[in-house]
Amino acid sequence: MSDLEVFLDDTPGETRGVMVRNGRFERLLIQRDREPIAVRLGSRSVGRVVEINPGLGAAFLDLGAGSPAFLPLPKGQQLAVGQKLDVIVVSEPRGTKGATLRLLGEGQGEPRLLQPGPDVATQLAALAPDAGLQTGLAAIRAGMEAAEEALSSRFLLSDLGLDLSVERTRAMITVDIDHDGTAGRKGRDRANLEGLRQAARLIRLKSWGGLVAIDLVGSVHDAKTIGAAARGAFGADPQIVYGPLNRFGVMQLAMPWRERPVSSSLLPDDTASGAETSAIALVREARATLLSNTTVPRYRVTCGTAEAAFAKAWLDQLGPRVGVVVDPALRAGEGSIQEG
Repeated sequence: MSDLEVFLDDTPGETRGVMVRNGRFERLLIQRDREPIAVRLGSRSVGRVVEINPGLGAAFLDLGAGSPAFLPLPKGQQLAVGQKLDVIVVSEPRGTKGATLRLLGEGQGEPRLLQPGPDVATQLAALAPDAGLQTGLAAIRAGMEAAEEALSSRFLLSDLGLDLSVERTRAMITVDIDHDGTAGRKGRDRANLEGLRQAARLIRLKSWGGLVAIDLVGSVHDAKTIGAAARGAFGADPQIVYGPLNRFGVMQLAMPWRERPVSSSLLPDDTASGAETSAIALVREARATLLSNTTVPRYRVTCGTAEAAFAKAWLDQLGPRVGVVVDPALRAGEGSIQEG
């Protein structure tokens, strides 16, 4: 396996990009076909101010698609409801929060998309310009495996005695680096350094941002060594703010939110987006089945009404070897694929 591999899974309904470094998943990029391009990271639009909230120090803009987006009020500049602005997305929507914008200047005309943000293939090319792009069944499997790790909160390295937990609450990301005590202080130090590297990797894989608190093994450390290791692990992004290592062995840093957390695409819920998530999983499974079993003439996907409403058009794009059968008794997530 090469040091760097990239995969592009362009299954209808949802595109996934995966970057693997030294055999470990580094990035998982997800874009859905139905998501408004206007709120994609890097998209530029003309927006119309629909609300000004002095308490939040922000304005809310209609971009012509999706929910109103959030624009921090520029210093020394007065905005008015109805004003047209040229803006770019610097943070994608997450949870109940809309996209965050940066002001570029005055806008002209009705709210509309001026320039789309980069798609998954373009992002992969920027992240790994010299790596060959793998597609097809290998990319589907890489995306599935990366998604499984992105949803996990625990990482083990038995050869170092490392037990790492990475979790997110509403307020912050917590990282707990634990060690089984083997090899004494040297073993502890190795576990801390590797724990920082793996924590940074997992946070990137999950597309998380915000305040990060890292609980290191032990309470007596070389602050300079730990600080350098943290910067090497999390990167030199000027928007990352590194705090000092405190006397309790906890280091804090703040990372910018940019992409939507991958969990919001991977975890179905009880809304319409939950049926969409389940439908996409079925379509991806159907595509993998078609690619794996080229001699079987036809497959049928059986699913509930809500899933079928999303899945049918995407399954049609896979060709005549697969069709959809609607069973109203099935709930989202209960669909299946059979021959015939």
